[in-house]
Amino acid sequence: MSVIRQDPTTKEWVILAPARGKRPDEFKQPGNRQSRQAASLSCPFCPGNERMTPVELERFTGDRAEAWTVRVIANKFPALVLEGQPRRSESGPLFREMAGVGSHEVIIETPIHDRTIALMEAVEVEHILQAYQSRYRALKDDSRLKYVIVFKNHGETAGTSLEHPHSQVVATPIAPMLMRRKYEVAMTHYDDTGRSLYQDLVDEELRAQVRVVIETDMFVAFHPFASRVSFVTWIVPKRHEPSFGQVLPGELTALSHVFLRTLRGLHHALGDPDFNYILHSAPKEDESKAYYVWHLQILPRVNTIAGFELGSGIYVTTMLPEESAAYMRTVLNPSEPDQPAGHSGVSASVGPE
Repeated sequence: MSVIRQDPTTKEWVILAPARGKRPDEFKQPGNRQSRQAASLSCPFCPGNERMTPVELERFTGDRAEAWTVRVIANKFPALVLEGQPRRSESGPLFREMAGVGSHEVIIETPIHDRTIALMEAVEVEHILQAYQSRYRALKDDSRLKYVIVFKNHGETAGTSLEHPHSQVVATPIAPMLMRRKYEVAMTHYDDTGRSLYQDLVDEELRAQVRVVIETDMFVAFHPFASRVSFVTWIVPKRHEPSFGQVLPGELTALSHVFLRTLRGLHHALGDPDFNYILHSAPKEDESKAYYVWHLQILPRVNTIAGFELGSGIYVTTMLPEESAAYMRTVLNPSEPDQPAGHSGVSASVGPE
């Protein structure tokens, strides 16, 4: 079973999960990576192979009740498991740990083996977002769990092990230090100004315009002022919502279009790059407070994280976000390269094809 230990020098928590080392890895076959067609014949995530996966937790069928569009399953090699209680124990004054209680799920995003999100239709992306929200709501109701994170690893350098498009949901019994730090900064801003830091950030990005990539009535996609990697993109709602669980159905529909347009733009601009994305949401105890706003963070793997970044925590990015945002605008909206896609009457429909 996994165990969660606290680093006494930073107070950060680390999950030690030996079972994760047993995962299969399609990308470690030297000189002979499987073709997509060959992989689909034995892929546990493809239709017809449902018996090869752990227990199914939920499925989404869209308009065709006889066929699934998205499946949710337990992770076969989980970092955390929903058994027991996360009681803390100590072996000496510095060594603190707890049982690896939590949840680790897999969202199988499509029945089609080679259909990545950038190649989907908006309705398919909406089904994925509905699955994210459903699992988020289900897990946050467990009193043992304090934090739920949804994320996707796309590509070998981003950490994926199976090619079939999928993402993951992990729920932990502790709120990570990074989340606590972000929340403390947001609370300080609220105490000082009486306003939400994230709403102020959206307002300032819209005022400056130079880092905005897409603007719609409900969402803004932009490259952050202090981007840690080139082309990192945030998608933030205009309406104040601390928790992704609070997103309304109509907002999920609108988000699916912006999300797809952003990923498809990155796909075309960077040549189907490896990437990670993370859905950030407030810890469940703070979902009703005004400090935080949920958001999606997309991180293309175009920079190498090396010794300086790992040792100092200071990232070196080789492209100004103003430049990367301007380039993305030309990709998304070539007829008006200096205008954020979807702004001032410009259509925000999905593209390019």
